[in-house]
Amino acid sequence: MKRIISILTIVLAFTLTSSAQDKMKMETKATIVSLEQTKGEFAQKTITLKEGDYIFEISNNNVGHQVGFVLVPKGKDASQPENHIKEAYVTKAVDNNNKETSKVTTLVKGEYIYFCPLNPTPQYTLVVE
Repeated sequence: MKRIISILTIVLAFTLTSSAQDKMKMETKATIVSLEQTKGEFAQKTITLKEGDYIFEISNNNVGHQVGFVLVPKGKDASQPENHIKEAYVTKAVDNNNKETSKVTTLVKGEYIYFCPLNPTPQYTLVVE
């Protein structure tokens, strides 16, 4: 009985390790898109990307307060949170002179708008070809 429990424990350990490694591999396939916010604007006014998986890295360059990131398909009402691509939100508000990242966000062909509601910034265009 002890031997069966030992074998099951080893198999479970390999399974969990393999799942964690697969998750890390999936996340590392995403391309990082670095965006910098200054007072009232993003430094990058237009972005063009290919279809794929992305992680948005948002830098707060001395804005003086926390900033965020919102991504919305163009044509949708950006003021309505249900239209936001939630995976693109930074995982926590970006403190002054710091960086934070989003979760992996899959983008398909089309146009999107991005902005910061906390800074606040204008709405900028992101095109996926």
